[in-house]
Amino acid sequence: MLETGQQIKSKRAKAVPLLIAVGLAAGIVPLAYMEWKRRAEQPPEQIVLTDEARAYLTKLDLGSVEMSAIENTLGQTLVEITGKIRNLGASPVQRIRLNCVFFDVYGVELHRALSTIVRDRDGLAPSAEREFRLPFDDIPEGWNQVMPKLYIAEIVFTAAD
Repeated sequence: MLETGQQIKSKRAKAVPLLIAVGLAAGIVPLAYMEWKRRAEQPPEQIVLTDEARAYLTKLDLGSVEMSAIENTLGQTLVEITGKIRNLGASPVQRIRLNCVFFDVYGVELHRALSTIVRDRDGLAPSAEREFRLPFDDIPEGWNQVMPKLYIAEIVFTAAD
């Protein structure tokens, strides 16, 4: 059967959005890959605990720390660490970050994650206490299923006015 001019135009009209979508995908996928590759090649952020922060460690109290695990709808296990941090000292703190170190069954470090428990926008005043929650869904196989070691890696003090 012969197609009319209108049927041919209709087919072309349907093909144009598809061609545009394929063209966009062909342009976006390589750019996304290059961005992912660039980020993967960046060295991990190095945090150095200053002398002032090291001296202040005894004035910060991590307490009520608990670990739980739940399975999400995708069948992945989400490990969650919750707890409280108290500022027992006289200095207001702007930010606190922890290194959470997971070990294998032989006691060898398996995974390390840098997590913020006090954020810049909140801070932690002297004598104040704040709850924190740290979710992990990227712990490698072989983890010993024991509470990771938590080390304060960074303390940033609130700047004096």
